[in-house]
Amino acid sequence: MGRLTASLLLLLGTVSMGVSGLACAAEAVGPFDGTWDTILTCPDSHGALGFVFHFPSVVKDGLLHGEKGQKDHAGWFQLEGRIQADGSASLLADGLVGAASFAVGQRPAGSAYSFHVTGRFSDASGTGTRVEGRPCSVSFSRR
Repeated sequence: MGRLTASLLLLLGTVSMGVSGLACAAEAVGPFDGTWDTILTCPDSHGALGFVFHFPSVVKDGLLHGEKGQKDHAGWFQLEGRIQADGSASLLADGLVGAASFAVGQRPAGSAYSFHVTGRFSDASGTGTRVEGRPCSVSFSRR
């Protein structure tokens, strides 16, 4: 009976270690997961005034989501997309014009706009560039 008890204890210990290993793997975070300070900078361009947006972005499982303002209200902005394991990022910006003087073409407040951003992340920082339209840049710093 001693040998059977020892075998059962060994088996239970092995199963326990396997279960705790699975729990640790389930709690593992991606290399860019966490909160990032985000700054979008768009200089004066094509008759539109320049602006700077500061907002937090959260990365979870490699997916970035940042938002400023109240959804469905003038001045709202969000940035979303995937960061690959190598740090390359493909993001989509959506927003609603806050004031006509800051929009190319003087589009009225509340008009929807959208553009793509390509970026690159490292352990503590990241950069991005607007693909279409006026020149804009994005910087990220990990909190």
